[in-house]
Amino acid sequence: MSLTFYLDKGASLDPEAPCLTLDGVSLSYGEVVELSHAVARALRRSGVRPGDKVGILSANDPTAFSCVFGIARAGAVWCPINPRNAAAENAELLDLFDCSALIFQPAFDDLVAAIAPDLPKLTTLVRLGDGDGRAQAFHPWLDAAREDPDAEAAQPDDVVALVGTGGTTGRPKGVMLTGRNLEAMSAITLMSYPFEGRPVYLAQAPLTHAAGVLCFPILARGGEVVIMAKPDVGRFLELIERHRVTHTFLPPTLIYMVLGHAALDSTDLSSLQCFWYGAAPMSVARLAEALDRIGPMAQLFGQSEAPMMISTMSPAEHRLPDGTIATDRLSSAGRPSPLVTVAILDQEGRPVPRGERGEICVRGSLVMAGYYRNPEATAEASAHGWHHTGDVGYLDADGFLYIVDRAKDMVITGGFNVYSAEVEQALMAHDAVRDCAVVGLPDEKWGERVTAVVQLQPATEVDVDELIAFVKQRIGSVKAPKQIEIWPDLPRSTIGKVLKTEIRTTLTAVPQGGGTR
Repeated sequence: MSLTFYLDKGASLDPEAPCLTLDGVSLSYGEVVELSHAVARALRRSGVRPGDKVGILSANDPTAFSCVFGIARAGAVWCPINPRNAAAENAELLDLFDCSALIFQPAFDDLVAAIAPDLPKLTTLVRLGDGDGRAQAFHPWLDAAREDPDAEAAQPDDVVALVGTGGTTGRPKGVMLTGRNLEAMSAITLMSYPFEGRPVYLAQAPLTHAAGVLCFPILARGGEVVIMAKPDVGRFLELIERHRVTHTFLPPTLIYMVLGHAALDSTDLSSLQCFWYGAAPMSVARLAEALDRIGPMAQLFGQSEAPMMISTMSPAEHRLPDGTIATDRLSSAGRPSPLVTVAILDQEGRPVPRGERGEICVRGSLVMAGYYRNPEATAEASAHGWHHTGDVGYLDADGFLYIVDRAKDMVITGGFNVYSAEVEQALMAHDAVRDCAVVGLPDEKWGERVTAVVQLQPATEVDVDELIAFVKQRIGSVKAPKQIEIWPDLPRSTIGKVLKTEIRTTLTAVPQGGGTR
């Protein structure tokens, strides 16, 4: 299924309905459809053929997102390029993906000027504005190709998107997503979460990542996507009330900022049907607070290789039949999705008994076609006929999936396995802690010592020994950190994930101890 299906389905319900909205100005479904046809014709006139790779380098923007559907109509492959990446990383991705065309916003002129000369395969540059001598101006580029025909529709197993992995543990890889993968993701979304009436989706998180693919099921229902060009928690709350937003998504870090915002409790959030959270573990204590103060929270767990919907937990599943918060399951990732098979496997690829820990592995039409030009990594990720997520977890008696750690983040201290996520949850239960990360550092006595870096709530102080005692009381002395550092913020990737590799590098460069940075 082509990505154009979602747009065209929404347009068939009402071509005059608002489709993409920014700062109160909307493009209708009919206008976005027309623009996507024009982009497809211009790409084909520029020499882009079915299967070619086309990058988009832009902040959240309706015209740029409309180009995604133009790329699909041309039969080409959409390559989302994160504008928050460093220039070298984006150059590496464009080269890795074999991109022949790049559509970019003027705000990134300097970035494009720095990387384009070293990318000989990049033969078409289109600037979403006036031309600049190096790149073609967007509207004249469209006008020059009015008579070129569109390409044939993509087949279900054609690659429609090429997505870079986070690159936090080494060189990024290109995840090949097919139309069938995104169809499965959209179907799971629509069957697993509440959708009453025509949805209004607020996109503050980058459309290059989770916030973007969540647009597809919204569009298929003829919904409106309200786009925020840049993060702003106060404006986020304002737009929910103004547009009567029904669905939105934020990673936990930004939800913590919402919970700390002065306007939260005075904002009318009654229109919300589904507030998705995911992309990183969320504090159980903060989630319980969000359920009381925000409302219908909904979890999703996935990764680029199996987008968004390996497991789901609807707003209703966050509560017991009597309406009270289902505290015991808040630390889970929900249940495996209806169109996904999940198994917990040992290192030899054998299923472990229910309740025991192993690697979370997945089968189904949600799973990627493989890594682009990387058969070795593809074979490794698909060993034993399962997609290996790299996450350690278990399934409980009720079928809820619990993620206890990334396999690479497990700390072995004094012969015991300590899962960093468990220690992080214990720390996050302290009122003074806003966010934290736990890593293992080399230690002559213990092999590795459990080490935590903590970001405190604004205008808050806490004693390190108090935090250590707090964790010991909850999970015992073996798992409690032997070292805690208090930092003003944690290093994060461009999509908000904490960079534990940077934390390890920083901490190994300083002597052991606990204190404030």
